[in-house]
Amino acid sequence: MQFPGQGKPPAGVIFDSDMGNRIDAALALSLLYGLDGKNETRVVSLSVSKSNLKAAAFCEVMGRFYSGAVSGAFGAVGRTLPTGMSTDGTMPADTPMIAVPLAKTNSAGAPVYAHGIQRIIDTAEVSALIRNAFTSQYDQNCMVVVAGPATNLAKVLDLPGVKDLISQKVRYLVIAGGAFPEGAGESNITADIAAAKRLFAEWPTPIVAAGREVGEQPLFPAASIETDFAWSEAHPLVDAYRAYKAMPYDAPTSDMAAALYAVRPQENYFKLSGTGRIEVLDDGRTGFTPSSGGKHRYLIPDPAQRERLVKTYTELASAKPVIRQPRFRQQLQQQKKPDPPKPAEVKP
Repeated sequence: MQFPGQGKPPAGVIFDSDMGNRIDAALALSLLYGLDGKNETRVVSLSVSKSNLKAAAFCEVMGRFYSGAVSGAFGAVGRTLPTGMSTDGTMPADTPMIAVPLAKTNSAGAPVYAHGIQRIIDTAEVSALIRNAFTSQYDQNCMVVVAGPATNLAKVLDLPGVKDLISQKVRYLVIAGGAFPEGAGESNITADIAAAKRLFAEWPTPIVAAGREVGEQPLFPAASIETDFAWSEAHPLVDAYRAYKAMPYDAPTSDMAAALYAVRPQENYFKLSGTGRIEVLDDGRTGFTPSSGGKHRYLIPDPAQRERLVKTYTELASAKPVIRQPRFRQQLQQQKKPDPPKPAEVKP
């Protein structure tokens, strides 16, 4: 709903991931918050595609961090979101990249990264969360980024009328997955082959895939973790990165590529295939059939953009939280008004 004096906001991003499985999902979320801070997008929905409370809690921690919860001096507001979590009956083991940051304590023994997710009831039902996020966006002012298996998005397609809603609200979906033009099955696809098959077959808007090859060049440099994040004594991404694998290591960037392309498709960080149809084979491999009327494309690494990409990835992922300014003119006017004069002192 649009209110008087309210301008159209930046496009919203719905981010669904398998947080905790690969460090690039956390890197991609930091990148999105960096773009959010530049007012280029809004992170409007967070969800995890596995039944793991700490994965959901880490997503909430990231949201709280970028709202100034750790470094209150930044004063940012308005970015804490409910986190959706898949509840398929299995509870996969916690991985170090999420368990270590969540267990970190300060000198008083209190958690460095507070969150409110202790039980399943503390998370949101994923399909309803994503549908409601669609509903809240202006028409064609939303993108979906999938940095993990297609499990959650395939379930969203089961909701009555949701395909029409997606067509109305979403510009395109970007999925980090597959290998193009050919290659062995990639983990985000093979983790739930049935869901990936359905997503590519039934999703009503254009889809762009960021395959394994896009994440292999360039890699995210470990040197950035050591230097670019020094402005904060505690940073959940830094702690997750160090816990994921013995340092120093450079990380793949397929999830970051998907997130960056979703918000800045016009910047030509990547080459783009022609249109066609992506199909997921029974063994998890992805195939692409060119077609002038197809709705699918895939990103192609551009060696000429390598240095530019590294610079963009590191600057956005390491960006400080930014004070969020109100979008309503009335709110801005009220903030600019001087304090009312104090009543005159009455002398006896």
